[in-house]
Amino acid sequence: MLLIKNGRVLDPQSGLDKICDILIKDQKIVKIAEKVEDEAGQVIDATGLVVAPGLVDVHVHFREPGQTHKEDIHTGALAAAAGGFTSVVMMANTNPTISTVETLQEVLASAQKEAIHIYSVATITDKFDGQNLTDFPALLEAGAVAFSDDGIPLTNAGVVRKAMKLAKEQGCLMSLHEEDPDLNGVLGLNEQVAAKHFHVCGATGVAEYSMIARDVMIAYETGARVHIQHLSKAESVKVIEFAQNLGANVTAEVAPQHFSRTEDLLLSKGANAKMNPPLRLESDRLAVIDGLKSGVISVIATDHAPHHADEKNVADVTQAPSGMTGLETSLSLGLTHLVEDGHLSLLELLEKMTINPAKLYGLDAGYLAENGPADLVVFDPNAERIVTANFASKSANSPFIGDSLKGQVCYTIADGAIVFGQ
Repeated sequence: MLLIKNGRVLDPQSGLDKICDILIKDQKIVKIAEKVEDEAGQVIDATGLVVAPGLVDVHVHFREPGQTHKEDIHTGALAAAAGGFTSVVMMANTNPTISTVETLQEVLASAQKEAIHIYSVATITDKFDGQNLTDFPALLEAGAVAFSDDGIPLTNAGVVRKAMKLAKEQGCLMSLHEEDPDLNGVLGLNEQVAAKHFHVCGATGVAEYSMIARDVMIAYETGARVHIQHLSKAESVKVIEFAQNLGANVTAEVAPQHFSRTEDLLLSKGANAKMNPPLRLESDRLAVIDGLKSGVISVIATDHAPHHADEKNVADVTQAPSGMTGLETSLSLGLTHLVEDGHLSLLELLEKMTINPAKLYGLDAGYLAENGPADLVVFDPNAERIVTANFASKSANSPFIGDSLKGQVCYTIADGAIVFGQ
């Protein structure tokens, strides 16, 4: 048994916010009460700390199979636990892509060995060819929790419509990466900073919000459940809001980097600040924060995208791969730039990092309840931390190294066992 005493227990699903004890036994929460008799074998004194559901990230890249020099499922799981995450959903842009039952079963078998809960999407199209749909029913049967070609936007509207009709029939979720390659230049660099400082055509805003507009309207017509990944533009938020008001079954996520920083970070942090979609303008940063406040954006997801240092450390930033490691800074960025800055309450932040993503992907996670899963995070919301390159991830491609942020994860507990912390 494990007893967590005297913590500020926050549960977004029920609205609970009070000093409580939590008793855990046999991978379940057995009691939540103001006072639980000290009958546990192990006790965590959470005085002055927050006790919340284990965080849920529905957008991570663990690079297995095929790119394990960047990350693998084991090191990804360690990074997740260090960041307070007990459930994550892996994307399918591996090598080979997760397009077949065989490959899906291989990654899920590897994931089963880890201490946290790891799920996977399968690709929408076979090997990311953008044309031929994968076998949705067979992949769902094998354990896929959703479908996404994240990393390669779907340019063919007819294929998108066909996929959405199939997803509607199967009752499953489709998650979409929205950047029209025909409207973009160099990916990872916002168009303004690309033109002014790098003298190239960068990633345009219209490439994002025009593709979102196309796909949310197809979602409206088909009735499919569609999730828009890592949006970054002010116009994108308005497009999502329009579709939601129309009745489309559309949701959206934002990554912490897009509500925390702007394109200027590229000038000081170089390739580590290069990502798809790129960091945008201050007006865009404030707009996605407004989307979080209004509920138009219901999920925060990291898009954890580790790369080897040699890949990022190139003379020409335009040639570096896009992406940043994000699991170990996500909570702190939310506490610093959303809660501390007065945009969201702590309960509202946690809602977007626990129960909302869990419900979206159909996971039994993201809440605290008696007889519920014993997946929790214990953290100090007021601690000041300097981000260092000493990550549990294989990679340290973060533009936030050196930053002073709020919040420190003290313990991560999955299935009733401490997977991070003393």
